[in-house]
Amino acid sequence: MTVPPNDCLARNEWICGAYLTSRRQILLDAVGQHLRLTAVSVLIGLAIAVPLAVLARRRRWSAGPVLGVTTILYSIPSLAMFSLLLPLYGLSATLVVAGLVLYSLTLLVRNILAGLRAVPDETRQAARGMGYGPIRLLLAVELPLALPAAMAGLRIATVSAVSLVTVGAIVGFGGLGNLIYAGMNTYFKAQVLTASALCVVIAVAADLLLLGVQRLLTPWTRAAWS
Repeated sequence: MTVPPNDCLARNEWICGAYLTSRRQILLDAVGQHLRLTAVSVLIGLAIAVPLAVLARRRRWSAGPVLGVTTILYSIPSLAMFSLLLPLYGLSATLVVAGLVLYSLTLLVRNILAGLRAVPDETRQAARGMGYGPIRLLLAVELPLALPAAMAGLRIATVSAVSLVTVGAIVGFGGLGNLIYAGMNTYFKAQVLTASALCVVIAVAADLLLLGVQRLLTPWTRAAWS
């Protein structure tokens, strides 16, 4: 059978506009799932990392165990991590989110803790002299000054999560990873390349977005960037 000269799908080409138009809804659904899994996992990781970093800063004896445990978790291969969590969560999106949360803790805790440690002691003493209690000191002084380091960790954790979501394809919840995995099994070139390229676009866009948020939240650092 003769393949039409303009039928890039039939010729199984890497770059194929017909793939984008004919699989638009499939791509949108995959991108949506990818974004949801990334956002939920990073937000939960951040909610856990901030208290852990604060604890490690205020209780120096706890810094070693906190950093040690999170580092061990980060060193576990992704497939092994999902396998260990499988009895708890089964084949579900929660399994993928739980794994991504554990991976994000090392990056988030280390950077937030580094930011808190960088706050000058004179600044803390001055705030206490003005009547700031521990909670107000943390919220109004320490965390704002730790924002540059914390945002750097958040950016790295987000980009890493975008990449690791694809591994969730082994349990059917990998966003664009589902398309990459299926495309590799069938050697569907356009699907593999398109889904991979979209992962890169999401990672770059997320990093730029967070960089913009960082600049808005830390105006005193703009002079260093300009």
